[in-house]
Amino acid sequence: MAAVSPEDGMSKLDITGKDVASKTNGASGQDGKHGEIEPGDSDDDEAEDGEEGPANGEGAAKKKKKRKPRKKKKAGAAVAPGQSSPPRVEVSKLFPDNAYPVGEEVEYQNDNAYRTTSEEKRALDRSNSDYLTDYRQGAEIHRQVRTYARANIKPGMSLTEIAEMIENSTRALTGHPGLEEGDNIKGGVAFPTGLSINHCAAHYTPNLGNKTILQQSDVLKVDFGVHLNGYIVDSAFTMAFEPRFDPLLEAVRAATNTGIALAGIDARMSEIGAGIQETMESHEIELNGQLFPIKAIKNLNGHTITPYSIHGGSSGKSVPIVASPNNTDRMEEGETYAIETFGSTGKGYVRDDGEVSHYARNPDAPKNTPLRISSAKGLLRVIDKNFGTLPWCRRYLDRLGQEKYLLGLNCLVQSGVVNDYPPLVDIKGSYTAQWEHTILLRPNVKEVVSRGTDY
Repeated sequence: MAAVSPEDGMSKLDITGKDVASKTNGASGQDGKHGEIEPGDSDDDEAEDGEEGPANGEGAAKKKKKRKPRKKKKAGAAVAPGQSSPPRVEVSKLFPDNAYPVGEEVEYQNDNAYRTTSEEKRALDRSNSDYLTDYRQGAEIHRQVRTYARANIKPGMSLTEIAEMIENSTRALTGHPGLEEGDNIKGGVAFPTGLSINHCAAHYTPNLGNKTILQQSDVLKVDFGVHLNGYIVDSAFTMAFEPRFDPLLEAVRAATNTGIALAGIDARMSEIGAGIQETMESHEIELNGQLFPIKAIKNLNGHTITPYSIHGGSSGKSVPIVASPNNTDRMEEGETYAIETFGSTGKGYVRDDGEVSHYARNPDAPKNTPLRISSAKGLLRVIDKNFGTLPWCRRYLDRLGQEKYLLGLNCLVQSGVVNDYPPLVDIKGSYTAQWEHTILLRPNVKEVVSRGTDY
């Protein structure tokens, strides 16, 4: 989930979003073709049409052997060992000893190299085993859900179908359906699934009744989070179904990996931003015979993550994705960061536009804020008991059985008790991409906890 630069007046939590083009049936200029690929039979599975019959001394006749029709494999069905398809087996049952896979561990370098062998730092790391278990369980759930999603998302699906595929799988694998009061605060979906298309970079998820259909020519950002006991794993990827967009995706993915490589204890935010921008803007893409530079979206950032706060609360730090004059902010031991980058073929600057779907409780709102609408008070109780400070969307209220809540919701927003987060878009006709990982700055090693074999 992207954070917006505070100086741009849009310092709203970054949850996940989709493009304003959903007002139609997808981004502008879609051709509506689905272009699905049928999996073919592999060459080494083919059998000969006939077999030699037993020799009888007079020349054996060849008898044709009937072959049973082979079942075609379902396109894209991808699951982890022991997991169902779609994913519905709790990950804790697949790892009964709680020994979840460790993320990518990277040793600290230079002045921090001593941390690798320091017994004091290693002992400190061991003392944090509980939080590491929660993070690694969340990361494994994220990997299993996204593996299935990446294999099964295809043009022709509605954005609602895609969101529910991801969210239902996340709830099942955490063991927290989120329908009982307070269950989602224990674990499950950390924030609404962002499904942002084309020039929309972030903060879009479909509201109830949304009819937007994913098109063959779309560039889709998928940003979702998993949490256990408030420890949030935030990771995102981009999908495109036409090879012409590969340079954009690769540029942004490379930029995110640059940010991860530069991140570490005592690392300066300004240097990380400069490195990300240099990597991303060394790429370009040709679309419809025209060459476009790929620009880092300067008013979107990475961010800290603290328990139950996707952007680290009011004191959270931002990780710029462009060069910054601020040379004082540094990363510190024990912090958790979402390293995410956004690239665009447009202006490289986003603004609010479109129907709002994302919301979050304002932790800084005064207690006992007067609410002039009675329905707002009841809705606030539902929000506090089911989401706390975690972001949510209108579909989640619908799922809890809330009805006719828009008047009360608008009252909460106008009173400053709840923040709303409109979709963030670049200029129409442009394309944006996003990649993101969660990293833990452990005392003795940096762990890219959400890293997988896919990205």
